[in-house]
Amino acid sequence: MSSHDTTVPRVDPRGPQFGAVITTVVLGVVLATAPSTFAVALLAVQAALFASGALLGVNRTPYAWLFRTVVRPRLGAPTEWEDPAPPRFAQTVGLGFALVGLAGFLLGADLVGLVATGFALVAALLNAAFGFCLGCEMYLLLRRAASPRTA
Repeated sequence: MSSHDTTVPRVDPRGPQFGAVITTVVLGVVLATAPSTFAVALLAVQAALFASGALLGVNRTPYAWLFRTVVRPRLGAPTEWEDPAPPRFAQTVGLGFALVGLAGFLLGADLVGLVATGFALVAALLNAAFGFCLGCEMYLLLRRAASPRTA
């Protein structure tokens, strides 16, 4: 996306990466304390945060607010901007894994809860540590697969 296009909301790519750092810590604590009431409650909070990103957009999450108000002023303006659709899709994928994890823990299928939470943790860690958004890449692959082929 061009940094000159002002018709589409833009995302500072460092914001979702910052959110992924916090998400990595949260999901790590969930896995370290599971199965427990605390782990389920913490995973429910993370699911709600994923839902806010999926439903409202990544610029309207509590993590985005924290990044905008505390972190970004110390970093300066971004050198590039991103389309918000891929990170929003990534939040939806994270929500799916968090909900499967919650269902697993709540229904006594702890292994399902652990595996689903682990998948979400790996995706968050990839973004946090390497800036590689797995959900964003999935979005782009699905979009390419869905677009009509031109000869």
